[in-house]
Amino acid sequence: MLKISNISKSYPQRGLVLDNLDLEIIEKCSLAITGPSGSGKTTLLNIIGGLLLPDSGKVFFKDSDISLFTTDEAAAYRNNNVGFVFQDHLLMPHLTVFENICLPLLASPKNKRNNVNSIDYALSLMEKTGILELKNKFPSQISGGEAQRATLVRALINKPSLILADEPTGSLDSANSEVLTDVLTDLNKELGTTLIVVTHSKNLAAKMQKQLHIEKGILRQ
Repeated sequence: MLKISNISKSYPQRGLVLDNLDLEIIEKCSLAITGPSGSGKTTLLNIIGGLLLPDSGKVFFKDSDISLFTTDEAAAYRNNNVGFVFQDHLLMPHLTVFENICLPLLASPKNKRNNVNSIDYALSLMEKTGILELKNKFPSQISGGEAQRATLVRALINKPSLILADEPTGSLDSANSEVLTDVLTDLNKELGTTLIVVTHSKNLAAKMQKQLHIEKGILRQ
């Protein structure tokens, strides 16, 4: 599904962050990437998500080299294939939970019938993740754990084949972290969505099918 070949990335102030990384990810798997702060975990995730270009190397998604995409092609790749979950939930404060979840539908070129199906799908995911009763509340009226679950449902609304989660439990207490971890693993198994998680949490990493560690630009098992 995803093949990374000899990618490198450096920054003027930080120097070399990724050093000729190779990585292959099969469809429907779950993968945790761990490592110290500043080790390049988020950089790697952003390259996979088409948000950042490597200095060298290639990134293949289903045989297409996304590092060669135009700006419009990269946006279409993200809209059609990738769901992002960040440490900060980034919900729009003036929209309800349900309106926040449905935002990606505005960027998706689907017909009215498909959007209706997507709304039904959103409601079913909200029920599955335990936030259906929050659909008319605003982000300021819900907890951090509930906001993260809303973010996860938003990431799944367009039925992406790949979920990229950057420290999804980093701002949560232990109880909410456990809930979100279970939701992520359950949805990976039930929906067959490939899941890549960047995390400092040993508990979250241990529940992924595969764990890799990045340090000094090198990715190791």
